[in-house]
Amino acid sequence: MTIEVTTEKLFSDLQTVVRDAEALLKATAGQAGEKVQEVRSRAEETVKRARARLEAVEDDVVRRAKQAANRTDGYVRENPWQAVGVAAGVGLLLGLLIGRRS
Repeated sequence: MTIEVTTEKLFSDLQTVVRDAEALLKATAGQAGEKVQEVRSRAEETVKRARARLEAVEDDVVRRAKQAANRTDGYVRENPWQAVGVAAGVGLLLGLLIGRRS
């Protein structure tokens, strides 16, 4: 069994975990006891840090993707025929690979 994990799927899963943890913390807000309050406090802090890191990573990924897109756009504008040649070559290779699988 092969499991393909994409960055988007990983971010989505992490966001779900953070949301679920926040919901759990809200649901147990009325629980009494010193030990429960201590665990809730640590969990709240952990969720807060995880959310902040997740947002920072997400922002960084978006920034890098935009930079890569801008660089690619600049390269294609400066070298249109090379870009067409590379695209044609990649298309040919993909066509050959797909044709072999069928």
